[in-house]
Amino acid sequence: MLTDEVPQWLRWAREIQALTQSGLAFSENDYQRERYQRLSDIAAEVMASHTLHPVETYKQLFLIQPGYATPKVDVRGAAFQNGKLLLVREAIDSGWCLPGGWADVGEIPSKMVEREVLEESGFEVKARKVIGVYDANRGGIPLAAYHAYKVIMLCEIIGGEARPSKETTGVAFFGPDEIPESLSTARTSRAQINDAFAHLSDPLRPAAFD
Repeated sequence: MLTDEVPQWLRWAREIQALTQSGLAFSENDYQRERYQRLSDIAAEVMASHTLHPVETYKQLFLIQPGYATPKVDVRGAAFQNGKLLLVREAIDSGWCLPGGWADVGEIPSKMVEREVLEESGFEVKARKVIGVYDANRGGIPLAAYHAYKVIMLCEIIGGEARPSKETTGVAFFGPDEIPESLSTARTSRAQINDAFAHLSDPLRPAAFD
């Protein structure tokens, strides 16, 4: 269940959008499609009325993912060097976060994490265990049109060197008392960082999940 961090209007808009996306995928006639499409438009109108984006922005966004509606998946890698956690600074908001991004279709989860860490930080890593599976719309910036899950894996650095990418402007390691205040909280929360340090200290710690 989503917490009160997510406003009620957004919960309704997401649920309406998800139901209409699935309904459009399985509609059997034009009558059903027209009504599901109108519900999708209403969801877009609700989103637009509470944000700075026009209705058409959400209508186009809802067209990107046809078929049965499921949460999106965000993958992140937590890698350490001398007890310090690897973070990257996002170009889009100048906030620090664990390297990662949206999961790609057809790729093994561990390989996605390893690739994302390499692309965003320059370090080659090996995914070793799952730190946690989180509701990505809690504890940060929940105002997103789609519901999402976040999978964070503990990784071992096996090569490479610090190298920002087109998506990142900084790469650095931080101790538990050195974590920047300017986190990109939509991507990585302080609670998730604390979980990463806890798994480093206790290799047998079970994975966290909501």
